[in-house]
Amino acid sequence: MILLVASNKDVASLNIKEQLLKRYLFNKTPTTFQDNPIYTADVNRKRVDLITLNEESVRAQDLPAKFPDTKMVVFISRHSSQSGKPTLSVHTPGNFGDAELGGLPKTVSVAPALAMQSVLKALTHYKDQLNLFHYDVCYECTHHGPSLNVPTMFVELGSTPEQWSDAKAAEAVAHSAMTAIATFEAPSSHPAVLGIGGTHYNQQFTLMALMGVATFGHMIPKYAVPYIDADMIKQCVEKTLEKVPLAFLDWKGIKSEDKPGLLSALESAGLPYNKV
Repeated sequence: MILLVASNKDVASLNIKEQLLKRYLFNKTPTTFQDNPIYTADVNRKRVDLITLNEESVRAQDLPAKFPDTKMVVFISRHSSQSGKPTLSVHTPGNFGDAELGGLPKTVSVAPALAMQSVLKALTHYKDQLNLFHYDVCYECTHHGPSLNVPTMFVELGSTPEQWSDAKAAEAVAHSAMTAIATFEAPSSHPAVLGIGGTHYNQQFTLMALMGVATFGHMIPKYAVPYIDADMIKQCVEKTLEKVPLAFLDWKGIKSEDKPGLLSALESAGLPYNKV
């Protein structure tokens, strides 16, 4: 079973949920979760349950315990940024340091790399199809909670209330999430890479994924590199659904003073790397 998760605390999430219910064959079940109806659909012979939380999605740390048959969790969510730039994005959750916004300290979720790449490509497609030309499509680096031991991703609409209420953009997110769900397979024989360096919105990694050069699982931004040791490298590799034989380093996007420690951590973890 694949779990689609909306939140009553999130305007964008509710608008994306509305598009899902409008455009896909979800049936309302007699079951509820947190007093909200559960909807279910069959997508490419996969059961998909759509639930709604009464809490912020980043706080849903106990979700797998409530739904033990879950193969993947897909949060539909708002994205917020100070720039206010219209954005359609995807990332896996988790914390490289303290758990300031949900999840567990120094604990990441399992990254469904191929599913995230599928979302990224679908967002690009629907951006064009729905004339959302003022929106950026991008990967975000791993950040915030929850920290789940099942494949988990956030598909997000941002970055201000104006975009959160944009029905066309919400439709693009809904279609993109369902595209990834329809093609999801676990386990997958497709290899992935660990991305390290650059900004929170790594355009180089995004472009590489869109071109089919690489499929990224966890992505560690420049600001988080000082927190990274061999154990965190190993955790990022082990908590990727696909095998990770390699790291790609955005070499110019890593501070000079952080490079020696990072290379030492990669060597201790036994993970080869390429500078890109």
